[in-house]
Amino acid sequence: MLDAYPILTLLPPLVAIILVIVTKKVLISLGAGILTAGLLLADFNPITMVVTVGEAILRLVWVDDAINWYTILIVAFLFQLGIITALVMMSGGASSFTEWAAKRIRKRRGAKVLTGLLGMLIFIDDYFNALAVGQVARPITDRYRISRAKLAYLIDSSSAPVVVLMPLSSWGASIMGIMAPLLASSALMLTQVEAFVLSAAMNYYAIAALVLLWLTILMGLDFGSMRREEERAVRGDGLQNPKDDTPDPFADDMPKHEPGAMRALVLPFVILIIGVVAAMYVSGGILGESWGILDTLAAADVAIALNVGGVAALIVAAYYCIRYTKGNPEFTAGTKRRGTAHGAKSMLPAVLILLFAWTLGDLISEMGTGEFLASLVEAMSMSAVWLIPVMFVIAGLMAFATGTSWGAFGILIPLAGEMMNAVQGGDEFLIASFGAVLAGAVWGDHSSPISDTTILSSTGAACSVAVHVATQLPYAFVGAVSSLAGYVVYALTQNGVIGLITTIALVFIIAMVIRKVRPPIKDHDVSVANPARA
Repeated sequence: MLDAYPILTLLPPLVAIILVIVTKKVLISLGAGILTAGLLLADFNPITMVVTVGEAILRLVWVDDAINWYTILIVAFLFQLGIITALVMMSGGASSFTEWAAKRIRKRRGAKVLTGLLGMLIFIDDYFNALAVGQVARPITDRYRISRAKLAYLIDSSSAPVVVLMPLSSWGASIMGIMAPLLASSALMLTQVEAFVLSAAMNYYAIAALVLLWLTILMGLDFGSMRREEERAVRGDGLQNPKDDTPDPFADDMPKHEPGAMRALVLPFVILIIGVVAAMYVSGGILGESWGILDTLAAADVAIALNVGGVAALIVAAYYCIRYTKGNPEFTAGTKRRGTAHGAKSMLPAVLILLFAWTLGDLISEMGTGEFLASLVEAMSMSAVWLIPVMFVIAGLMAFATGTSWGAFGILIPLAGEMMNAVQGGDEFLIASFGAVLAGAVWGDHSSPISDTTILSSTGAACSVAVHVATQLPYAFVGAVSSLAGYVVYALTQNGVIGLITTIALVFIIAMVIRKVRPPIKDHDVSVANPARA
């Protein structure tokens, strides 16, 4: 059936996405998408469907006659991070850091600035960014009554958009590897690094997303359903909607050592960062057989690196928890065990959602959803320069439907390169086509409720995935419209600088209109208030 009607490959992701938005129940929605994909792959034979879905689930742990260490290690890292957070909270490190920051941060805007800066500084990997920034920033944003939805937006908009622009990141190095053979077959005399930097300048969406992020922080832009979340938080009515099905994983009263020491939070996360970066370099050098920085990043095993840093940070966090709670009658061995178990349990909802999303992504890949969308580009007869805005839209739709920007990268970057190298005069638009594909992929990934980075950003912020998607979509739409306008102007002028200026100018204009129509929410002396209840 799928061979006869390839458009049906869009049905499973659409079912999942629409149900997430309508019902707010992520697991049920992903499950419906999985069953739909299974039925289509099995030609509506229920027995074959069970086998097909079962095989997809099995591939989470066993693929190509070997253990699937990637998924296992990512799940292990999530549990490690939950335990680290619990240990840091019990040792008083989180409350101590919050008190320290409170002496230096006087307004809600300052807490948002801190979160934005952390997101841009931790650019080595999007998974790591989404989880680490959330764990560090959440106590501060909670204190200043910043909604969990806004925190999730700040995390998500400073993870993938930053990582995709940085050559010294897991994404940058891998993207350069995909570009390499296409550059070699073109007439352009550019190195991989030069091509990546130039394509980053043509990645209008990532740039627009970061500009909008900082305008949102500095100008207090709250629109769409985000405004309701922020108004509730400022009033002190809760950091998230009580109807949400994702409570704060650490809302339970867990004993905390008082007074805590800030090093009990800072050092575990510093060790985490150092451990991950060092392990990426070493694993990349061993696997890639080259010790150049870019080569090691391209070949690095991110899953192993996250676990090396996670275990190191876990040991440090455990040391401080034992050290600072020693002799405190509240902290019996049983209490510490319960706290540690609670930390691991807090990550269980995120783990389940991620496993469901991976299963759906596997089935979508088997159906050929990405290939169908890519074929639409190949079927279009138009001049090379006008393929640039088309590729942006197709890459966005592909990433949105499949929940992965990597799938869009892997399919569309080679396709764009082959098309541009094949047409007369296409070489001059090769870099722009790379930038448009990268931009569209990040836009789709940024907007999709079945994206792993969306799920992990929600996890880091302790926010419902459905709420995060609903509140972030208006911001992503502004960035996408501005970027598309930029690519259209580029097609008209064939000047990348003018296209970029158009994109940024449109973001500023829309931001000013929004600020005029929806003035910033007043802080109401939030800076001296107690944290809002979660």
